[in-house]
Amino acid sequence: MTLWNGVLPFYPQSPHAAGFCVPLLIVIVVFLAFAGSFLLILPGIRGHSRWFWLVRVLLSLFIGGEIVAVHFSGEWFVGGVFTNTSYKAFSTEQVQGHVGLHVGLVGVNITLKGTPVKQLNETIDYNEQFTWRLDEDYTKEYVDALQKGLPDPVLYLAEKFTPSSPCGLYQKYHLAGHYASATLWVAFCFWVITNALLSMPAPLYGGLGLLVTGAFVLFSIFAFASISTVPVCPLRLGSSAFVTYYGAAFWVTLATGILCLLLGGAVVCAHYAAPSALRTFLDLRDLDYSGPEKEGGAPLFLSNALDKQFQPPDFSITTNL
Repeated sequence: MTLWNGVLPFYPQSPHAAGFCVPLLIVIVVFLAFAGSFLLILPGIRGHSRWFWLVRVLLSLFIGGEIVAVHFSGEWFVGGVFTNTSYKAFSTEQVQGHVGLHVGLVGVNITLKGTPVKQLNETIDYNEQFTWRLDEDYTKEYVDALQKGLPDPVLYLAEKFTPSSPCGLYQKYHLAGHYASATLWVAFCFWVITNALLSMPAPLYGGLGLLVTGAFVLFSIFAFASISTVPVCPLRLGSSAFVTYYGAAFWVTLATGILCLLLGGAVVCAHYAAPSALRTFLDLRDLDYSGPEKEGGAPLFLSNALDKQFQPPDFSITTNL
């Protein structure tokens, strides 16, 4: 027996939970591994610097992990309803269950779970993913869903997001997700640069990098939230209307952007108000980056005793005639 698109054709497939994504799980595991590795070496850091490093590294890993993880999350815009609706096309059979809608940056996830799960001698538990990446064809996926004969509630919501739907949801969420994803990747690049600057005697530029990172994270929020200003096509199943709202990924990203702005502002303010305390927190006590002159205003001269060994000999030649 061979695999068809990586799936055994004659065996039922167990649906994953809504929002479950293998790349998302990989990102979480990788950043947790970084955090765990740091906690293992933390006892080797002496003095109060141990706690400064703990706060600094964990905050940085949280920001970076969140920026990458939300790309693969389907919890940007969610909705759901408990309803009694038709099950299949050209049939009068009704099922009672919960229909869920999970919109992410790269697609939409639609779920149908019966209450109870066993109805009409079937297991009512569906989880279908429709993507709109640049290399994916949403219309083809919708046509494949029609050919598979998915339940009416799933096909109804999937049809609302097709490019030819009069609702226009595809254009709105596709563009919003595209620009939000692009600005988040830019924010991730600045996060990497910021970590490098904060590890060098340039905390001011590290603080500015945090501000830029937070600004791009907030730009992604504004790009995705721009769709809320456009009237959304009403979504109804039977006599029940969908209740939609921004999901956990949206709010966590918003909180991360605000956190970056607060941390960046704190670093910039500390650079001018309390530079010694900032050097202590960043473990830069032995590095002098204040400039070529000391606080007294006298120029700072560096000398090396070995230089005298390589100076030209000081002697004179006298000729007596």
